[in-house]
Amino acid sequence: MTTIEYLSLPLHKRLFHKFISFFASIPMFFAKIFTKKIPQFFVGIYKKIAQVFFNIYLFFVDGDFKTKLSFVFMGFGLFTRKSFFRGILYFLFQAAYIYFAVTIGINSLMKIGTFGHIAQSSYVDPIVGIEIYTYQDDSFMLLLNTIIFAILTCVYIFLWYNQLKDSVELQNLHRIGKTIKDKEIVKSLVGKNYHYVMLSIPTLGLIIFTIIPLIFMILVAFTNYSSQFQQPKELFDWVGSYNFKKLFGLAGGAASHEFAYVFGQILIWTLTWAVFATFTNYFLGMIVAMLINKKGIRLKKLWRTVLITTIAVPQFISLLFMSRFLSTNDGALNQILLDLGIITQNIKFLEDGIITKITVIVVNMWIGIPYTMLMCSGILMNIPQDLYESARIDGASPFKMYAKITLPYMLFVTGPYLISNFVGNINNFNVIYLLSGGNPQFTNVKGQMIQSQLFGAGQTDLLITWLYKMCMTQVEKDYGVASVIGIFVFIVVATFSLITYSRSNAVKNEGDFQ
Repeated sequence: MTTIEYLSLPLHKRLFHKFISFFASIPMFFAKIFTKKIPQFFVGIYKKIAQVFFNIYLFFVDGDFKTKLSFVFMGFGLFTRKSFFRGILYFLFQAAYIYFAVTIGINSLMKIGTFGHIAQSSYVDPIVGIEIYTYQDDSFMLLLNTIIFAILTCVYIFLWYNQLKDSVELQNLHRIGKTIKDKEIVKSLVGKNYHYVMLSIPTLGLIIFTIIPLIFMILVAFTNYSSQFQQPKELFDWVGSYNFKKLFGLAGGAASHEFAYVFGQILIWTLTWAVFATFTNYFLGMIVAMLINKKGIRLKKLWRTVLITTIAVPQFISLLFMSRFLSTNDGALNQILLDLGIITQNIKFLEDGIITKITVIVVNMWIGIPYTMLMCSGILMNIPQDLYESARIDGASPFKMYAKITLPYMLFVTGPYLISNFVGNINNFNVIYLLSGGNPQFTNVKGQMIQSQLFGAGQTDLLITWLYKMCMTQVEKDYGVASVIGIFVFIVVATFSLITYSRSNAVKNEGDFQ
């Protein structure tokens, strides 16, 4: 379809065409990644690694004895060439790494295959008469220490190579009678190279709070870590792909199929919730902003203030109030409707599957629309009014101006926000957990609760709230399956974000915005 043919289509057909094109592009997206991007990535990595090994060879061949000793003692070449500050830092890091490796790292790495050999034991002291615990191996700490050791090893190799390169650089400068003093290094770090210092803090935070937990989660997914293997009393073990099979109903048995069914239902509801929670707030918030900004509307500041005031109320309080307000038995809303004769029996706002899902979407609109209204108000004020005046002269209707001017402009500016909001709603914990608690619970064909193997799963649970219950609130916990769910959520979110962000007009036509 050509551009002219596409533009000649009615609005609903254009939207349908975009919807179909988006899902049709997903296979091509993955095909491009696996046939082009990934091979190019690994080829690039191979070339860089080969170049590094070649450089190390040159460093050893061309280096003097100070550089050669830097192969063993980090920072030696720098320290002996009067770059004391860098030399001491490199040496201190090497000493700290060796200490950690000898005392913790190597021991954890050697035991990671079996997650230890001896668990916690206890005995009764014959003299005092109290139970005394002896701590041996802790599977949780062994796994965590191994991950930390692996990351520190990668950092060590990186710094080891860089100090060799710096040593050779100082060696070459020394040959022509030049030196680089510590004052010059410090001056460059607070001057033209200050970004390295500023980025080091978030990089460290990324490693500690994102990379390490992510790697830990992935590895736990291949273990039997659960409430039956509480640390350090019991050791857990590797189970391969069992947790993945259990989640997708491939482990065998009725319990596995039941678990897979509930997972599928929660996944469908999670995506449905994300779509409705995102686009209802977005479009309704935009409409409210347009109504307030419309010429002739009085008390604009008052309306904005009233809506913004709802943001000031803590979401925790609002949701707990709504949970009480919508209660089936003693909720104020049911009582009001009964008194007015509108209903004859209480509505199960938070106890019926379909009604509860509609309820949480509506309540989320009440919470989210003010945020969108506030954002859209600022953007609407910056749309050139000449566009609307020209459209009116040409006889365009209000809906036509909205479809041709307002909406494209808003989508262009707020495209990344819309993507991030969708991702945020997939992981929206507060609204679901505080309002409905994930209820009502799933029932079997006989109408009985099926909670023995589902870890408290409810019909309005999102994957994130179900994961929380599985790890925190239930007596029986399964961290391995929870990790699989976490991996699945990460894959879904990452895939959606990459595809939609790369295809958004905000990225493809970035230079067109003025």
